[in-house]
Amino acid sequence: MEILVTGGTGTLGRALVARLRADGHLPRVLSRRPGDGRIVGDLETGAGVPEAVRGVDTVVHAATRFGHDVPAAARLLKAARDADVRHLVFISIVGIDRVPYRYYRDKQRVERLIEDGGVPWTILRATQFHDLLAMLFGALSRSPVLPVLAGAPFQPVDVRDVADRLAALAVAEPAGRVPALAGPQIRPMADLARAWLHATGRHRLVLPVRAPGAFARAVRAGGLVAPSHADGRITFDEYLAARTSVRS
Repeated sequence: MEILVTGGTGTLGRALVARLRADGHLPRVLSRRPGDGRIVGDLETGAGVPEAVRGVDTVVHAATRFGHDVPAAARLLKAARDADVRHLVFISIVGIDRVPYRYYRDKQRVERLIEDGGVPWTILRATQFHDLLAMLFGALSRSPVLPVLAGAPFQPVDVRDVADRLAALAVAEPAGRVPALAGPQIRPMADLARAWLHATGRHRLVLPVRAPGAFARAVRAGGLVAPSHADGRITFDEYLAARTSVRS
């Protein structure tokens, strides 16, 4: 199948493109820069997007940029509708309807645009990626203390598991909202931070902080987890072990 992947050079996008190619499909990667397997287009201006979707069976929309997601999705939808694309697959986030955060509100708006956009669609929500937590811990560990949200459960999922699910959805018929995809374990943020420190050989004091505000309350209440959808296979510890092995 001819499949266009937006965000195909990102963490999830690279795993998805590799999986689609392994399955024998022909993914095009929408990118602002030319390269092997890429087609040049810019979702922020719309330049090149109509040409990118022309002749495509399915678009998997995985591109994201804080503050830009809604207009970018609108441009992509118009191009896909004009080109009679038969299927648009969107990757969204578990908890965007429960946790108050601007980025999540924008994701909800994109979901509504897609639902009303005139292109047959599938929306998959996933929990936070292992990579996101690792990046966050790296940023927070620059001082001798690594602060985390006290009492905050997370259920991170591996991008390879998400890529596998998206690849299957991309070649199937449009299915609307499909069951969420969450990681195999629910663990406190402090526990995940200690696992990251151990795997990276860093020594920091993990300091759980009971942060105020609606965002922290919603996360403590389980807003970012999906216990009934723990279908991911790769745990955070396995992800960390694989990263450590590659670097050693």
